[in-house]
Amino acid sequence: MATTAESSSPLAQKLRGLRGEVVKFGIVGLSGVVVNFAIFWFCINGLGLASLRSNIAATVIAIATNYLGYRYWLYRDRDAASRKREITLFLVFSGFGMLIETGVLGFSQYVLGLDSNVEKMGAKVVGLAIATVFRFISYRTWVFKALPETEPAAPVAPVAPVAPSAPVPTGPAAQAELLLATEQIRYAPAE
Repeated sequence: MATTAESSSPLAQKLRGLRGEVVKFGIVGLSGVVVNFAIFWFCINGLGLASLRSNIAATVIAIATNYLGYRYWLYRDRDAASRKREITLFLVFSGFGMLIETGVLGFSQYVLGLDSNVEKMGAKVVGLAIATVFRFISYRTWVFKALPETEPAAPVAPVAPVAPSAPVPTGPAAQAELLLATEQIRYAPAE
């Protein structure tokens, strides 16, 4: 049985949209992971920095590249009315994600004694996975807010003509309501 757009439930449509969002989030995130791991590896092996400092440097650079992907590709249709607020929240939640990732790395290195480069990379993978779930939820919930969905207008019964002596509503909202009411009447099905 073929499913039409009308017979598809709103929940199924939202899940389908969420699946696409998760895939795009994964693509942007994967590019950030590549940047993150490449910078981390370079800082540890090329520059000889400590692992926690290397992790912070790598994560900060990955955060910058991820913001560009999220803002201009994944969440480009989201409300961008207040970029200052958006960037501030993005940095705050990215910072919490960095703390999660660095905390897991520090715990594995200093508490569990896992100190080889392979063990550090493994701890980084675990920390990054936990931080990614946190970031996905916080970015879509608080940082890149969805624009309010417009509800389809309910059918309106024909409106009696307004008497010439009745006051005409003024203001943009009243004018928009009148315009919508006349559009619905014009396209109402004939009985």
